Parts: sequence; structure tokens; C-alpha cells
Amino acid sequence: MSEFFDPYNADRPLMLKCSCGRDHSPADHHAEVAADAAAATLRARSETAEFEAYSQEFIEATLVKALFPQDQERRNFLRAVGQKTAMAAIASVLPVASLQAMAQEKGPLEKPNLKIGFIPITCATPLIMAHPLGFYSKQGLNVEVTKTAGWALIRDKMINKEYDASHFLSPMPLAISMGLGANTTPMNVATIQNVNGQAITLSLKHKDNRDPKNWKGFKFGVPFDYSMHNFLLRYYLAENGLNPDTDVQIRVIPPAEMVANLRAGNIDGFLGPDPFNQRAVFDEVGFIHMLTKDLWNGHPCCAFGTSTEFIQKNPNTFAALYRAVLTSAAMARLPGNRELIAKVISPTQYLNQPEAVISQVLTGKFADGLGKIQNVPDRADFDPMPWQSLAVWMLTQMKRWGYIKGNVDYKQIAEKVFLITDARKHMKDLGQPVPTGSAYIKHKIMGKEFDAAKPEEYLKTFAIHKMG
Repeated sequence: MSEFFDPYNADRPLMLKCSCGRDHSPADHHAEVAADAAAATLRARSETAEFEAYSQEFIEATLVKALFPQDQERRNFLRAVGQKTAMAAIASVLPVASLQAMAQEKGPLEKPNLKIGFIPITCATPLIMAHPLGFYSKQGLNVEVTKTAGWALIRDKMINKEYDASHFLSPMPLAISMGLGANTTPMNVATIQNVNGQAITLSLKHKDNRDPKNWKGFKFGVPFDYSMHNFLLRYYLAENGLNPDTDVQIRVIPPAEMVANLRAGNIDGFLGPDPFNQRAVFDEVGFIHMLTKDLWNGHPCCAFGTSTEFIQKNPNTFAALYRAVLTSAAMARLPGNRELIAKVISPTQYLNQPEAVISQVLTGKFADGLGKIQNVPDRADFDPMPWQSLAVWMLTQMKRWGYIKGNVDYKQIAEKVFLITDARKHMKDLGQPVPTGSAYIKHKIMGKEFDAAKPEEYLKTFAIHKMG
């Protein structure tokens, strides 16, 4: 008879066989009976008041059973994370409103079998964790999340329709929609996958050279030209008097190869996604010079999106994807869930990184590579709102550094690509808090305010640029 844990007393192992004859505990039996009873009752009752009368215990037991239908799988989950963490995670993603929204009748799915691409970085956390936690399947979707080597390959597979939807760098759908670096293919940003969550990491040989004014001749890695990493690194260097096109070298390096290039001395540093900043510290080859949240607190990085054609042909499927990813983001936003999420996304098929590395990134309690332990709870966050002002800022930087030539209709492009109205609608349907007001909020980058209503005036404030 195997040892297992009662889901409501997860710290107490039980060694009893259930009277029903199955190899589980009486407590586990009661939880499953309660779950079945609760589910049957919920099907029979539609009024909100009646629904809310049923105990949180039944709701939790129902969700645990739904997410982990196999007895052993459920036991392993509860043993790994403990009752308190498990129940906190459940409560965070499925309040009463969300349960009701998920139970509503939805339109028939045009394409239930989907392939979604991702790069193995923590920026993709909501998209990745929706797979093992069952959020896609709850929406009737059979999703294959496919690890991909680099951003150019993500772009090509989306253009060629090999992927139905994908993890994107936030500027990529703008660039692809405008035909920058690829054939023009209209793309859309459904949600922002993460905010903050990046860093400038330098080789240990530079630990006494922290002033960027002294970095002339340095070689830096970024993951892609059309990335927040590239734009933020250029911004930071230029604000410190260095021209990023002439005073340093900026090379495109796939995220998974950044630490190896740092170790080999091919680059002096990188502005890259996690977990590779923390992995450089873990491997004792680099240190974290600066978190990007200290350049722009709340800046976007990656996004979840698909082609405009896919949305038009598969509106119900797209809505189901939206619900799954937004539910996942709501769970990821709560700090109390971060250690659980680190366990879920660190295995080989996802990030393939030591759990300790992922946990340091997501909890914000991390070694900096200089002998200190830092505590920055918002090192990474998962605000899904695709503010159109973010798109305008990205477009200003594309123009600033010569990726876009000529006049730019910032507002038209932002509103065509960033689907903020859709995001608000689906968040409301799921009972999630919905930010209101203008889609063009103001931002502060390195102390300078950005007003999306005045992009050309903003561009004229920079002494170092490549325009004209």
C-alpha cells in the first residue's frame, strides 16, 4: 500500500486503504465523492446565489480532480507543492466568476487541434503553464506547445502557417505586419505575456567596470532585432553617451546560446531574457548588472498572438485560446504561486532549467553574481494588457534606429495590431479586473515621460539616433 497525502491535510501521510477497495485513502475518497457531488449539483443549478452557497472546499476538490484526473498524478502534485500552495493557486485562477464563465456555452471550435510555438524563456510562462495545468484542455483545445530554437524560426513558422499561434517578442507582430525583415503578413498581439523580467548581464571580468560610459568597444548579445531587449539596450547605451551602432557591437544571439557565448568570451554581456541572466550567475560566468525594470518599470517584453487570418477564420477557437492564456496569466500574477509555477515550467519539455534558477527569477529572491542576495518581488510580472501606447513606443524606437524609413502612422498601426478591446472583453467574461480608460497610457523610461499622442516630438528629444 503506497503512501499518499490527504489534500486537506497535505503534510500528514496516510497509510490506510479505502473501504471502497481502491488504493487510495478514505480522505481522498471523500474528496472525490465531494467533487462529483459538487459537479453534479453545479450542473443542475444555474443561479449565481445558489452556486456561491457551495463550499470552497468542494470547488477546490473539483478543480484538483479536473486538473489531475489520475490518482497518482494528483497525489504527486499535492506532495510536491503542499496543500497551502496548491489551494492558493486554485483560488487565484478560478474564483466563482471564472468558474461560471468557463462553464458557459461557447461557440463550436473551428480548429480544436493547435500547434503553438514558444522560446524556452520565462517570458512565455503563461503560455507554457497553461499546457501542464490543463487550461487549454478546459477550453476544449488539444494544444501542442512546441519548443523553438530562435525568433527568426518563430517568425517563419507563423508566416508559413506551421504554427497556429505563438509566443512573440512584442515588437515582432508590428514588424511582420509592416513587412520589416519578412514578407508582409498581418499579425495581432492578443496579450502581453510578461512585463519586466529581463536584465543586463555582464561577464565576471567586468565586475569592476560598471559604468556604461566605459563600455566603448564592448560586444553585446540581444535575442532579435525586433525585440524590447535590443531597443532597451540601445536606449540605455545612448542615454550614457554611447552610439549603439558605432561605439559597441550588438549581435543577435538565440537566448539559449547567450550564456555559452559569455563563457567563451565572444561577448562582454547581453541584454537578454530570463532564465539566462540567472543561469549565467548559476554557472558562475556572469553577474546581473541591472534589471530592466530599473530602466522602465512595467515595460513589456513578450506577447501572445497569431495571424489576423487565423482570427478571422477561427473566431471561436481564438476566443478559447484567449480564455486559456488569460486564466494562466491571472495565476502567474500572484506572487504566492510563483514557486509552484517554477516547478511546473522547469522540466525538460518546457524550459529545461534547474528549478532553483526559475524560482529565483519568478520570486525575485536571487543571487546577483556579486556576492549579494537581492529581493525584488516584481523582477518579473505578467500583466496581460496590450496597451496601444506600448506599440507606439516600439514604433518610435524602430524609426529612431533606422528600422523604419519615412513617415509612420503610429496610431493606425498600433490599433490594428494590439487588440486591447478584445483583451478587455475576455478579461471581463472571465470575471477578472479590467483596466479602464484610454488605450494610450503614459510611460516613464529612464526618467523621461513618453506620451503616445506626441511620438514625433518624443523622437526629437534624443541626441543619439539614426534617423535621416
